[in-house]
Amino acid sequence: MTQAAGSVADGGWDQLFELGPFRFACGQQLGNARLNYRVYGRLNADRSNLVLYPSSYGAWPEDIAWVVGPILDPQRWCVVLVSQFGNGRSSSPSNSALGLTEDGWVVSHVDNVRAQRRLLKERFGVERIALIYGWSMGAQQAYHWGSLAPEAVERLCCLCGTARTTPHNRLFLLSLRQALTADPAWNGQRFTASPDQGLRTFALIYASWAASQPYYRERHHEALGYGSVEDYVERVWLPAYRRHDPHNLLAMLDTWLGNDLAVAMATATGSGKPDDLAAALGAIKARTTVIAGRHDLYFPPDDCAAEAALIPGCRFEVIESVLGHRAGNPRDAPQEQAQIRAAIDRLCHA
Repeated sequence: MTQAAGSVADGGWDQLFELGPFRFACGQQLGNARLNYRVYGRLNADRSNLVLYPSSYGAWPEDIAWVVGPILDPQRWCVVLVSQFGNGRSSSPSNSALGLTEDGWVVSHVDNVRAQRRLLKERFGVERIALIYGWSMGAQQAYHWGSLAPEAVERLCCLCGTARTTPHNRLFLLSLRQALTADPAWNGQRFTASPDQGLRTFALIYASWAASQPYYRERHHEALGYGSVEDYVERVWLPAYRRHDPHNLLAMLDTWLGNDLAVAMATATGSGKPDDLAAALGAIKARTTVIAGRHDLYFPPDDCAAEAALIPGCRFEVIESVLGHRAGNPRDAPQEQAQIRAAIDRLCHA
C-alpha cells in the first residue's frame, strides 16, 4: 500500500514493512522478512522530499530520532528512519530464523539496500530519494545506495563512515567479537545465557574507541556527572549494549566486518572487480558530502578523505570536535549540530 502524497506521516512510533520471502546475499532465506521504520514530516505532492536515514550500530529509531529538528527539518523533509537487518527491530537473529553460517551472521549492506528500496517504493511510492543521510554504519549503507542504485539517489551525506572497512577498523571489530564469544556462555553457535563478562569487556572496548583521547583528557565524562571512566562505562556504555540480544550484536558486527562496497558491487551486478573501490565509488552520481570527525578513531579523516576523493564532485568536510566518532551523532552538542546542518544546507542548495 502506497502512502498518500501530502499526508501527515505517522511520527513517533515504530512501523513494520512486511517483505515476504527474502533471500539474503549469503544464501539464507526468510519466509517473511521485515523492516522496522519510523516516519517524521510530510511527503509532498510530487514525492520529492523524502530523506532516508539508515540506522547505525546498535541504534533503534528512538536513538537517532533527535536529528529530526536540529539537523533535518520536518517542515521541509519527510524523514524515514529505518532499522538495518540485525538490530533487533528489523529481521534479526533474535526475532527470526536468520542463523549463523560458516562466515558468521552474514547480512550484507546489499541486503539492507534492496529491502529499503522496496520499502520506499511500495510503502511511499518513492523511487528517487532526495537525500540519504547516514552516520557510521548508516554511512556505509548510504555509500552502497549511491553506488548500487545511482539513479535512485539525488544527494548523499555520509558522516563518520567508510565504504570499505579498513584493516585497523577491522581489528577494533574483531576485539569486540572476541570479547563476546570468549564469554563462557558462548558454545560456539549460540549464547546459553547472558554473556555478562563478555558484555562488560565489550563496553570497555567500545567506550575507549567511541570518544577521543582529548574527550577523556579534558574530563568531559566528569562534567556529565560520572566520577571516573569506570563509572562512566558502567552507567552509560554497559546498559546501552545490555539492552540488545548478544546474537544481534554479533550479527551487526559481522555486517560491519563484511562492509566492502567494491565486493558488494561485483556481487550485486555480476560485473566489476571485487578489489576496485575506485570504480565502485566512481559509480556514484548523487551530489555527495562526506563529513569526518577530527578525532574519530574508527574512521579517521584521512580514511574518509581518501574515499571522498574517488567520488565525482564530492565535497569533504571535517568537524573540529573532541567527541570523536560521536561528532557525527552529536545529540547533546549544539555546535556540532550546527556544523552538520550547515553542511546539509550547502548540499541541498548546490
